[in-house]
Amino acid sequence: MTNIVITGCSTGIGLECALYLKERMIKVYPTARKEEDVQKLKELGFEDAMLLDVTKPNTIKEVIDFVVDKDGKIDVWFNNAGYGQMGAIEDVSIIAIREQFETNVFGLHEATRQVLKVMRKQGYGKIIQHSSILGLVSLPYRGAYNASKYAIEGLTDTLRLELKDTKIYPILLNTGPIESNFRKTAIKTLEKIDTQNSNFKEIYQKAKNGTMKKVPFSLPAEAVASVVHKVILNDKPHPRYYITKASYILAFAKRVLPTSILDKLLLKV
Repeated sequence: MTNIVITGCSTGIGLECALYLKERMIKVYPTARKEEDVQKLKELGFEDAMLLDVTKPNTIKEVIDFVVDKDGKIDVWFNNAGYGQMGAIEDVSIIAIREQFETNVFGLHEATRQVLKVMRKQGYGKIIQHSSILGLVSLPYRGAYNASKYAIEGLTDTLRLELKDTKIYPILLNTGPIESNFRKTAIKTLEKIDTQNSNFKEIYQKAKNGTMKKVPFSLPAEAVASVVHKVILNDKPHPRYYITKASYILAFAKRVLPTSILDKLLLKV
């Protein structure tokens, strides 16, 4: 039976992927960084749910060792864990950006390095990196998050070239707007910045009040889960998958539009 390890399964996309794949006879090892969330996963029928905090390398190793000891392999690793730090560039401190990168980039990189040792030994595997359309284009007030996803793009594009003579496939998911708790969690990160003395105080207040304009083309989290399932079933998966119409449109716009016109488009999103 094909197995997959998924990071960041407490809610949203990670949890939906775990449930979706379990229903389709994929052996899922869901992980979360809080013990109470691991217990919730076990209550949902995931008896092998485990604690994994991507900022703590020892927890990554413990999960890898557990899965290999039990199954003798890891077929697919899904680096899904991450969050979005909101705030204008001038308002986001070095500390806040560092924390963003610790989870979204450095944690992902450490997990990738560790699982690659297993996949090198077994001679095959798939590593799914959860990027974003914001790894290809940027939106205002999301600078730290944009930068972290751009970094994932660079790391994964390079890794794909370095693994070209192997049967190990790094895969990027450029996800667009998905219905989950992501935006709610992102708004909480405004607590890390001084919103009261900012030039963007009114914009932050709209975000807190939930009066920001809705993002078009949003899809349920199942849209990501179905793509992950396709990756699992495909012997030679694509290097990149766009999820939601917004991702297709903005990725195309990035390729064909002059920067000045693209900027005008992005300011309207």
